[in-house]
Parts: sequence; C-alpha cells; structure tokens
Amino acid sequence: MSIQIKAFTGLAGNTYIPALARLRIEIFREFPYLYDGDMAYEEAYLKTFFAAPDSLIVVAFDQDQIVGASTGMPLEHETENIKSPWRAAGHDPARIFYYGESVLRHSYRGQGIGVRFFEEREKWARQLGRFERLTFCAVIRPDDHPLRPKSYTPLHDFWHRRGFGKVEGMSCTMDWKDLDAPEETSKSLQFWQKSL
Repeated sequence: MSIQIKAFTGLAGNTYIPALARLRIEIFREFPYLYDGDMAYEEAYLKTFFAAPDSLIVVAFDQDQIVGASTGMPLEHETENIKSPWRAAGHDPARIFYYGESVLRHSYRGQGIGVRFFEEREKWARQLGRFERLTFCAVIRPDDHPLRPKSYTPLHDFWHRRGFGKVEGMSCTMDWKDLDAPEETSKSLQFWQKSL
C-alpha cells in the first residue's frame, strides 16, 4: 500500500467534495455516530467548510482513491453551538483551533494515518501562530447502547497519546438522524483539548 497524505487549505479542497461527502457518509454510519447522512447535506457542509478562512483538510490517498480525511478550522468560523460553550467558559474562539473530524476506511487503520491527521492539523494551527489551544468534540454514547459492536474500542487512549484531555463539564449538542431513528435527535458531544 502506497498512501499519500496531502493537505489543502481553503477552496483548494473543493475538487474533492463529492468523494469526501461519500466517505463521510460511509464512515459516520459506524458506531458511535450512527449517522444517516445524505449527499446534498454533506456537499453543502463541505463547501461552507472550505470557504472558511484558514480551514484545512488533510486527505489520505491510495493511488487516486480517497481513503481518509481530516478537517480543521479556527473555532471562530464554526457554528454557534460549538463556539458558545467556550465563550461561556471565558475563552476567545479566535484563540482556539477546532478539529472537525477524521474519517478513515477500516482497512487503512492502524498504519499511522490517524497520527498524521493530528500532526498535520497541529502543524497548520501552529503555523498560523495565533492559537492557544486545539479542541475537538466526540459524541457521547452509553456503554450499553444497543448498536455498540462488541469489538468497539473508544479512541480515548489514542487521543491521550496525541496530548489531548477531556475538558470536564464542557460539551455541546448537535442534531442528526441515527440509522435506527425516524427523525433527527439531539446528541451531546464531549470537548477534548490540547494546550499549545
């Protein structure tokens, strides 16, 4: 396997929107997200993301096929539901770089690609030179969730090894339709952070 990792900033990522939208739908169907996505929403989301100043997407290619991707942007350009918990805690969103998501096909996991996703986003945030911390949020699901696979292992240890820790008492909410649900419901997501 010859994997290439490339980083794109701003509108340079627009070329890959259809492939990225399909990949996000595929991977986010898995536990713990269980997201029942659609192409129109995903493509609109990605266009908005790429239009944000200083946004970054890191893409993993196997030959010409996209097998993984990871995003980041200054928190000040994110939606209010993600910014407001930080403001309420006394932090300036302009000083925080937000990691959107990482998606990677199963057969490519465990080869260091996820590590590179974290390294490339941190490198970009440091290069921009105005951030005091990095953050992301992860959906909270109960341990006894009926759709949790027996083989599921949370990524907490991986995130700790990248220098991130939970921000105790800080979460946000997002709405999406689960695979087994008739309509959208609100989900709680836990914030994690790393000081720069």
